[in-house]
Amino acid sequence: MSECELIKTCIFFNDKMADMPSTAEIFKNLYCKGEFNNCARMIIVKALGRGNVPPDLFPNQAEKALEIINKR
Repeated sequence: MSECELIKTCIFFNDKMADMPSTAEIFKNLYCKGEFNNCARMIIVKALGRGNVPPDLFPNQAEKALEIINKR
């Protein structure tokens, strides 16, 4: 499985999860190094562009991502 192209510059991990490295690593293994197409943040990037991703959106909030997309 390939790695997400945005992993090194993902605002979520570099800012929001800086104080929770263990939790961040779990999310990275599940989404960034695994099923990154299921990542809520990536879903919005693909649909609306990177600038439209809420900074506090967790990778496991795909349902919320779809709500955001459907409101546009």
